[in-house]
Amino acid sequence: MICCLNPNCTRPENPDSGKVCLSCGTLLIQQLRGRYRPVKVIGRGGFGRTYLATDTDRLNTYCVVKQFAPQTQGTKSFNKAVQLFEQEALRLNELGEHPQIPTLLAYFEHEQYLYLVQQMVEGRTLYQEVQKTGPYNESAIRALLNDLLPVLQFIHEQGVIHRDITPTNVIRRKVDSKPVLIDFGVAKQFSETILYEPGTRIGTEGFAPIEQLRSGQAYPSSDLYSLGATCLHLITGCKPESLYNPLEGRWMWREKLQQIGRSCHPELGNLLDRLVKDLVSERFQSAGEVVAELRRIPSLEGAVPGWVSQGSASSRLPSGGSLPLGKERKISIPPMPTTKPPKMSVPSLSQPRLTKPPGSLSGLSGPGRSGLVSGTKGTGWQCVRELTGHSSWVTAVDFNPKTPTLVSGSLDDTLKIWNLQSGQVFYSLEGHARGVNEVKVSAGGQVLASCGDDDVVKVWNLAEGALLYVLKGHLRDVTSIAIGAKGFLLASGSEDMTIKLWKLDKGSLLKTLTGSSGMVKTVAMTSDEGTLVSGGLDNKVRVWEVGTARQVRVLSGHMNTVNQVAISRDNRLLASASKDRTIRLWSLRSGSLIHTLSDHTQEVNGVAIAADNRTLVSGSSDGTLKVWDTQTGQLKYTLTGHTNSVLGVAFHPNGRVIASASADKTIRVWRWAG
Repeated sequence: MICCLNPNCTRPENPDSGKVCLSCGTLLIQQLRGRYRPVKVIGRGGFGRTYLATDTDRLNTYCVVKQFAPQTQGTKSFNKAVQLFEQEALRLNELGEHPQIPTLLAYFEHEQYLYLVQQMVEGRTLYQEVQKTGPYNESAIRALLNDLLPVLQFIHEQGVIHRDITPTNVIRRKVDSKPVLIDFGVAKQFSETILYEPGTRIGTEGFAPIEQLRSGQAYPSSDLYSLGATCLHLITGCKPESLYNPLEGRWMWREKLQQIGRSCHPELGNLLDRLVKDLVSERFQSAGEVVAELRRIPSLEGAVPGWVSQGSASSRLPSGGSLPLGKERKISIPPMPTTKPPKMSVPSLSQPRLTKPPGSLSGLSGPGRSGLVSGTKGTGWQCVRELTGHSSWVTAVDFNPKTPTLVSGSLDDTLKIWNLQSGQVFYSLEGHARGVNEVKVSAGGQVLASCGDDDVVKVWNLAEGALLYVLKGHLRDVTSIAIGAKGFLLASGSEDMTIKLWKLDKGSLLKTLTGSSGMVKTVAMTSDEGTLVSGGLDNKVRVWEVGTARQVRVLSGHMNTVNQVAISRDNRLLASASKDRTIRLWSLRSGSLIHTLSDHTQEVNGVAIAADNRTLVSGSSDGTLKVWDTQTGQLKYTLTGHTNSVLGVAFHPNGRVIASASADKTIRVWRWAG
C-alpha cells in the first residue's frame, strides 16, 4: 500500500505498484526524502494529514509523518498554524532524546508542503484506556503520577511548558506500558515573549488552567494543573468541566467518585486538589514539589511507592535521577585561586599486559560500598571509591593522565576536580550557564575542555583552575568534545547538526563540518588528529578526514541514536554505543563490522577502550557497567552499584582504573583487583 500525498484526495490509498493515484491522478511519491514511504492516513485536520509511514533506512520500521498543507494562505490563522507546526518540530528536536517523548526524525519541505517525521508510538491514549476499561483506581493514578512527573521535570528543566496535557495527548506505550507525552504543537519556551494576543485560547477546554485560556500565559504549574485535571478525568471517567461547580467555586470530583462506588486516600485527594487550584500561587510550583509530596503519602496497595521502578527494565530514564527545578542559573567564572591546587604525584603509566586487565593506582584500595561485580573468575573489578558532591546528574568523567586526579561534569552546571587518592574535591569550576555534557583532559594534563547546554565550549588551565577561552559558534547545545593527542586540535559536536574544529592553543575556529542528518551526539579523534568519528540522532557513525573536512565513510547498522563513539589507542578499532542497547565494534580502516555486543537491557550511554586495545567498558541506563573482550566480543564482567543510569565511562591511561558517572549524582571508581 502507498498513500497519495494530495491533502484533498478523497481515497488516498493505492496499491504498492501504483505510479499515479487512482482517485485524483496525482503522481505518487514513493519515498519522501528518499526514505519515508507513506502507507496509510491515520489523522486529518484543518491544516493537513497525518500518515503512517515506513522508514526504509531503518528496516522499514513504522514512523509518523505529519503533513502541513493548509487550504488558504496569508490569513492570521494560517500564520499561527505555520508557527505552531514549526514550533512542534523545534520542541521535539530539543526534547526527543527523552524515552517518554517521541523522537523527531526529520523536518523538511517537499513541493511547498511542510513535513514532520517522528517516532511511532504504538499503544492507546489514556482517553481510550478509560473508554475501554473504565475509570482508574487510586493505585493506577499514583502509578501514572510517578511515571509522568519525571517527564514534566525534564521538559521544564529544558525551559519548555507543554500547555496541552490531556488524556488524548498521553499514549500508553504497548511495548513497556509507559506513558509517552505527545503533541508539543503549542509548547512554549519559558524565555519567549507571549506569542498570543489576549483572548487567544491555548489548550483544551476543561484541562487548561484559567491563565492559559484568558491570555495564553503559562508556567510549570500550568502543566501541573493539566496533569491534575487529567487525573480527575481518569479517576472519575468524567470530563473535568462537569466536575467543577462554578457557583461554589470548588471541584465536585469526590462526590462523583462516591456515586460510582469508589474512594480515594485523603492525602492523595488533597494532592490532586492542590494541582487544580485556580490561583497559580496556590498550586505546586514544580514537578519536584509534587514528587516530594507523593513520597510522603502512605503507600497504597498495588501502587508504585515513591520513585521505585517496577517490573522489567524499560527504555525510560530510571527513577531517582530527577533534575532540580526552579534553580537559578547564573554564570560565575571563578577568579584565579589564591593558592594553586596541591602538587600531586604522578601514577605509574606503564602499559598493561595484553593477557589480563591491569592492577591499580597507588592509594586506591579496598572495595567501595555497594560495588558488586559478576564475572568469569577471580575478584575482577572492585569499586574502591564513591565520589559524592554534585547536586544533579553527573554526565561525564575523564582522568588526568599525569596526576592522580579525575574531572567530572554535571547538570548542576559545575565541573569538579577530584583527588583520587583521598576521594576529596580539590576545587570546583563554575562557568557554564547550563548543564555540562562532556569533559576532556589533554594528553599533557594541563588543559581541560568542557561543553554544555549553553551552546559553548570552555577551555581551562587545569593546574590553575582558570578559564582560558570560551569557544562560541554553535547554535544549539554542544553535546560532545574531543582533544587530539598532540594537543593542538579540539573538535565539538552539537545539536545544530555540525561539528566544529578549533585551534586549541588560540581558541580560534578552523572549520565547520556539515553533512550530518541529525543532531551530533558524540565525536572522537584518532591520535594522529587525522581522522574524526561522529555519531548521533540519525543512527549513523560517520568517519571524517580532518584535513579536508570530507566525510569518507558512513557506517550503518544501529537501530537507534548513537550516543557515544570511542577509538582505540592504535587507531584500528572503533566502538559505538547506542540507544538500541548495543555496542558495535568496527574496523576503523575498512569500516567493516567486527562484533555486536549485546547484554545491556537499556540504552548504552558511554563506551571507552583501554590502552591495551583489548578491553572495553560500557555504561548503560540499566545502571550497570560491562567489561568486554574486544578480540572475542565476549562479556567478561558486569559491574553494579549505581542506583540510576550510567551516563559516562572512562579508562585511566594505565588501563587499570575505570570511572563511571551516573544520574544517581555519584561517580564510582573501579580498580582491577585480579
